[in-house]
Amino acid sequence: MTFGTSGARGLVEQFSDEVCAAFSVAFLQVMREQGEVGCVALGMDRRPSSPAMAAACTAAARALGVRVLDYGILPTPALALQAMADGMPAIMITGSHIPFDRNGIKFYRPEGEITKADEQAILTMTARLPVLGAVAREPESARAVQGYMARYSQWFADQPLAGKRVGLYQHSAAGRDLNRDVLEALGAEVVVLGRSELFVPVDTEAVSQEDRIRGRDWVAEHRLDALLTTDGDGDRPLLADEQGRWLRGDIVGLLCARELGIQALVVPVSCNTAIEACGAFEQVLRTRIGSPYVLAGMEELAGQYDRVAGFEANGGFLLGSVIEQGGRRLAALPTRDALLPALTLLVAAARRGKPLSSLVSDLPSRHTASDRLKDFPSDRSGGLLAAWHKDLAAMQQALGLGQAITALNETDGLRATLENGDIVHLRPSGNAPELRCYAESDSEAGAVALVGRCLSGLGALHREWPSS
Repeated sequence: MTFGTSGARGLVEQFSDEVCAAFSVAFLQVMREQGEVGCVALGMDRRPSSPAMAAACTAAARALGVRVLDYGILPTPALALQAMADGMPAIMITGSHIPFDRNGIKFYRPEGEITKADEQAILTMTARLPVLGAVAREPESARAVQGYMARYSQWFADQPLAGKRVGLYQHSAAGRDLNRDVLEALGAEVVVLGRSELFVPVDTEAVSQEDRIRGRDWVAEHRLDALLTTDGDGDRPLLADEQGRWLRGDIVGLLCARELGIQALVVPVSCNTAIEACGAFEQVLRTRIGSPYVLAGMEELAGQYDRVAGFEANGGFLLGSVIEQGGRRLAALPTRDALLPALTLLVAAARRGKPLSSLVSDLPSRHTASDRLKDFPSDRSGGLLAAWHKDLAAMQQALGLGQAITALNETDGLRATLENGDIVHLRPSGNAPELRCYAESDSEAGAVALVGRCLSGLGALHREWPSS
């Protein structure tokens, strides 16, 4: 087992008590090499496998003499915010958006999310696995949830969403009740929708057709000004406008950064090129996909600019600098967060007395779409992309592109620019056996059609494997 784009990921059956304990011991030993560790914060999402994994991590920490502060079910950014305030490391049990049969563990230093160097240190740590005792989990504390709510109820003052009807698609999100409380604290009338006691793996990057239809229907039926949901652990937003159209995560991130007056941005190579074309930022640094890479880029720019942030194509926003405005102060939160970008856009539209859709009207006409081919092992997709790197004509033919490839970016997978300016980006998922496909075009229909064409070609290759 290894790390994905954010945290260790794998099948539920792979996360035995011993594996969870081994990850926890290795993480805490790495933290001990950097300073005293007397306590670790712990949280989890609503997956049915998460409590047992949390118990194993707790047993391992206690065996090392480390006290566990158990916050129970809560959003990942809420756990990270509280752990940073307390100056302690944290462990979050979550598989985020990945399928139901999988789960994961995320790790946080006292300063924020772990780095790639930390990941490598955890994987190479040699230590004796302690005997795991029985676990009686401590009563949950509401302090982290309260702190996360206060962060936004104080930053967005004077109930700016008063008079707005906001739909909240709750499903099984870790922060479903907290999100309702935050919206209501800001004055919104909240319509709760789609609550589920079964785990629902909402992917904010590859929005399902069912959720597209659901969004349009809910907005029309309930006369909503906007519709909000998050992924399972609350670090990725999905926001729909007054017509029920889900906004792309990188557009949400771009608009949020512009509203906050961010000077320098760090984004993965898969994000929309409107980020540079809009001219709102002094510098835009592109990285590989995954929050550790974005964090490393933010650290690189922190000494050059006062306001630094990052976001990913899934919409998760990382605030690298303290923001001060109108006598209010928003602390940095260098991990993916769903509420900051969603609330920033909702409040911006409300204060201007305009619909949410109006915020994108002045952006360059660049549209992105994404989807995935499931059950496509990473070794197979990696081999395919390596072969196409040497033979772009084969890639063009197999995907039915119809346009010659004029430029190739290999930062993460293969990102090909076509002669008409369209972009196709293919990469193996770091979290599941999936091949991700991103496309960018001058129109939404063009981007969607391009993704469909590519997936059709990839699907044909997949069915013919290994004879192809």
